[in-house]
Amino acid sequence: MVDDERSKRDASTSAVPRGRWSRIARLGVLAGGVAGSMLAEGTRQLARGKHPRIGDLLLTPENAYRVADQLARLRGAAMKFGQLLSMDAGELLPPEFGDILASLRADAKAMPMSQLVSVLDANWGKGWDRHFRQFSFTPVAAASIGQVHLAETKDGRRVAIKVQYPGIRRSIDSDIDNVATLLRVSGLLPRGLEVGPLLLEAKRQLHAEADYLGEAALLSRYAGLLADAPEFMLPEVHADLTTERVLVMSAMGGVPVESLLHAPQAERDRVAGLLFRLFFREIFEFRLIQSDPNFANYRYDSASRRLILLDFGATRCYPAAIVDAYRRLMGSAIVGERQEMSVAASAIGYFRADIGERQRQLVLDVFMHACEPLRYAGAYDFGNSDLPARIRDAGLALSSERDSWHTPPADALFLHRKAGGLYLLAAKLKARVDIRALFLLYVSGQAPP
Repeated sequence: MVDDERSKRDASTSAVPRGRWSRIARLGVLAGGVAGSMLAEGTRQLARGKHPRIGDLLLTPENAYRVADQLARLRGAAMKFGQLLSMDAGELLPPEFGDILASLRADAKAMPMSQLVSVLDANWGKGWDRHFRQFSFTPVAAASIGQVHLAETKDGRRVAIKVQYPGIRRSIDSDIDNVATLLRVSGLLPRGLEVGPLLLEAKRQLHAEADYLGEAALLSRYAGLLADAPEFMLPEVHADLTTERVLVMSAMGGVPVESLLHAPQAERDRVAGLLFRLFFREIFEFRLIQSDPNFANYRYDSASRRLILLDFGATRCYPAAIVDAYRRLMGSAIVGERQEMSVAASAIGYFRADIGERQRQLVLDVFMHACEPLRYAGAYDFGNSDLPARIRDAGLALSSERDSWHTPPADALFLHRKAGGLYLLAAKLKARVDIRALFLLYVSGQAPP
């Protein structure tokens, strides 16, 4: 039984390549695999009398899987860039590539125990196990820059320990540049996509997320802002064991928020409403947004009916001018004032200076669709809405205007990610929420009870 468990654990782990050359070699393997697949598929099609296009040979499910799998093994910036592309490039990506990149938002491969122990030795010193009564070497989660372990300290604290993969911080800039070059040269990225802003933002975001002391400070700050909101629970940072590469927090229980799908309708509505209400507080009151929309960042405590909030590495501060512009954009969308929406969108940075009127209106069409829950009077039924499909169709119409395509500012991209994640969660829970009432109360300065 022990050997079986060890075999399963070994099969789900993969050593994190630490050196620059070993990471480049991984990308070389990827490039070789893509090229080999193209040659094999081209040979097969020629044998059948077909004359395939290069693009058709590149954009196969097999090649998309190769890209996603290698990014997951590299972790770090390479994986994060894949995550950003899967969410922010939207309908510009081929469907096969976008679908498989989306899998990167779930889990990475865990590092083997030998690497884990090496990281903990470097951060806590030899004999670090003296601090613990129990330490689970099997991670409960693995993501782009670290994995999480549960433990109990000698003084009885139950803790969750986020351990950063080795070499991740040093590899951030080169990883992202190398992956972007590979994807561009391979043809897997469309020519009309402005990758530059995504590259810069992926680097900036990864450097911030790789600073666990910074994340600890943001978690403590966020907890202070929610001191008046007992419906939420946040972990407590244990500063005595936290370093730049190891973040130690109180272990939180609860169940995945998606498991509420079978809860009574009223409870599903309440939970989704709490999250949207928090979102408006983040924008208009805190100007501080936890921008990672991963469902795993929310858990539910059945006994107290409280929501548990996790992972604050992607928390972003927003300038007052951008917050005001979003307030005007949303308010104008409610009443259908497209000219005022255009002015607010310009202030946020959505439009290029040379944008044509047709392209401007296509962008506003996307906004009108995205703001539909705001414009609806009463509880919006996310479970019975085709809103995601209509937003997708509007995005496709916009992406076809390649000459005028413009990647929005990073603040806008991350706010979209958060809002989109909440829409998807509300749809999964089949929740009904009066979004308009929540928005109007916050922008009027009267928070709901």
